Amino acid sequence: MATQVDAWSSAPQADGAVTLDHHPEASCPYSDDDDGLDEVEVNGNWTPQEKALHEARLKAKAKRRLRRSSSRNSTSDSVSESGETPGGDPHAVKGKVHNNDRKSRTGKGRGLPKKGGAGGKGVWGAPGMVYEAEEPDVRDPNYDEVAQGDTVYETVVPEVEEKELEKMVNPIVLEYFEHGDTKEVEVLLKELNLGQHKYEFTSVAVSLSLEGKASHRELTSRLLSDLSGKMLTQGEMAHAFDKMLKELPDLILDTPEAPQMLGQFIARGIADHVLPMNFLDSYKGKVDCEHARVALDRAAVLLSMKKGMIGLDNVWGVGGGLRPVKHLVKKMNLLLKEYLISGDVSEAEHCLRDLEVPHFHHELVYEAIVMVLESNGDTASHMMMKLLQSFWKTGLITVDQMNRGFQRVYDELHEICLDVPHAHPIMEAFVDLCYQESVITKQLRDACPFRGRKRFVSEGDGGLIKN
Repeated sequence: MATQVDAWSSAPQADGAVTLDHHPEASCPYSDDDDGLDEVEVNGNWTPQEKALHEARLKAKAKRRLRRSSSRNSTSDSVSESGETPGGDPHAVKGKVHNNDRKSRTGKGRGLPKKGGAGGKGVWGAPGMVYEAEEPDVRDPNYDEVAQGDTVYETVVPEVEEKELEKMVNPIVLEYFEHGDTKEVEVLLKELNLGQHKYEFTSVAVSLSLEGKASHRELTSRLLSDLSGKMLTQGEMAHAFDKMLKELPDLILDTPEAPQMLGQFIARGIADHVLPMNFLDSYKGKVDCEHARVALDRAAVLLSMKKGMIGLDNVWGVGGGLRPVKHLVKKMNLLLKEYLISGDVSEAEHCLRDLEVPHFHHELVYEAIVMVLESNGDTASHMMMKLLQSFWKTGLITVDQMNRGFQRVYDELHEICLDVPHAHPIMEAFVDLCYQESVITKQLRDACPFRGRKRFVSEGDGGLIKN
């Protein structure tokens, strides 16, 4: 029997036979202590399913071997001879590797913490790291404009085109001629985005003042002085005046005296430091236009005069409302005397308009009547009546100013009689003439005082007055 067992065990195995070794490891084919898997023969042949299962088991066994060997190598490198882990907790149990240690256990790397200790699930970064607030990105698809707080909208004013600039600036300048407030003009200009055409404002303001009165030119000079350095630079001012010098042939068509006036503007601008001091020197030998030469010569003459810089403050004269009363009275007396000599009503009207004192025209009426009372003959009376009639018809002297002038003479007639004894009859005759020519109203004529005359009965009545 024993011989049969030995022969069976030592006999060569047939192809496809599976031998069964009755070892303790055979009962646990997946044990870590068993490195091999016994081949099993079933009925002398392998089925395809068994063959595939066998190959899978071989592959799994190879993987377990590789994993086991790599784990042993990493543990031996990280654990010292005393069983302590380098850099570990000194109070920890020796020879034990913590599972929550962040060092690599794959056998790769230098054994340092992954990502400098800042990696891992639920970790916000390395110890001591401070995160700054990140600005939201507008290009982020999840960007929410409402969630960023209050939205501030900025008003963007488009730049004014050169063609529309004159239409927008003209009303500002004309309104300034009425109120004379330079600060309001500055506020209005800031609301406009003039851009590169800012210098055009200077040329427009000067051009409008050339067509206006002397007071308008004075206001324009003050405006340019106030805007210089705030809204306009000296370079922009010089550019504007250079443009106007080139446009003088066109400006003369509307204003024949434009070259002289522009020269006064240039002289006043240099005196007020609106234009650079070397403005005139830059044109020496470079001007071909005759009108531009006249303007530059006028400016040079004004600046070369004695005390020229100081005297240029009144280059346009003093405005009507700012002139002293004595100066206005003197101007009106001179106007009336020239009229009595020349008899030119249009010239007298032009001179009165240049004074720009419509609120003081009653003084002209008063002085005209006083001249009639002090004159000899009827010539002055008829000439003054024609002058007042012309002013009345053109609307230069209003009803209020005419009535105030006559009423002032009525109130002072008793004092005038001290110098002119026959003032009463002359006054009565002049008032009747003016009423006949529709210069004054009937109510104003009736208000004229009449000198009462005492009529006695006879020389021997004892001074009795006839009723």
